[in-house]
Amino acid sequence: MEYGLKGKTAIVTGSTNGIGAAIIEQFVAEGANVVISARKKAQDTDEKIAKYTKAGVKAIFVPCDVANENDIDNLFEETLKQIGTIDIIVNNAGVWLTSYIKDMPVEDFRRTLETNLVGPFMICQRFVNYCIDNDRQGKIINMTSQAAFHGSTSGHAHYAASKAGLVGFTISLAREVAKHGINVNAVAPGIVESKMVSAIVDDPERRAKYLERIPIGRIATTEDIAKVVIFLAGSQADYLTGATIDATGGMLMR
Repeated sequence: MEYGLKGKTAIVTGSTNGIGAAIIEQFVAEGANVVISARKKAQDTDEKIAKYTKAGVKAIFVPCDVANENDIDNLFEETLKQIGTIDIIVNNAGVWLTSYIKDMPVEDFRRTLETNLVGPFMICQRFVNYCIDNDRQGKIINMTSQAAFHGSTSGHAHYAASKAGLVGFTISLAREVAKHGINVNAVAPGIVESKMVSAIVDDPERRAKYLERIPIGRIATTEDIAKVVIFLAGSQADYLTGATIDATGGMLMR
């Protein structure tokens, strides 16, 4: 399928591993320029950048803690300096701390909201203003979670709250900026074979319990989720905005 992404530039936060890294790979495969961003490089980041550059796209790494406003300013400045344009934002960076509410440190709740909700807000705000000021269209994809709709019973109430907030923010932003040609959508994964949830997927007993909840019968790969993101970023999804795509293998049916 032709997604119309060749020559576009995508910033993907939290993209040195897991879902974010898979999203980067998909963008490169479609001929898009990519900005890999995380708090620090992974061991293979430079190697990947060299590979992507050899494939004919522009690829850079810009360090960014999405809870830090100055880091976000630098992310945009460096992208525009080194690549020149920004067309797509994927707010993928997030934290997944574990604590039941009765014992949850207030700082853990604040940190989760700052990273998972305030960070995407600040990035979206800058991107929207960039698009409007330069009369450019754009795509925003926010990574939420099935927990935004189901809540959590496993010590992740702060995560669920932050992701529920991101769904509401996605809808509100989509309503505001549709007239400017900016599409804003979200993807809600369930359980994914990734480092973030290794405590679940690497534990045979917990893994089995989650598999019982997935009608399709398997845990998602990072590529499964990345393909949904690429669809939303591409021209095939030009008529979608304010939507949350459930990518849960049937865990979440609404």
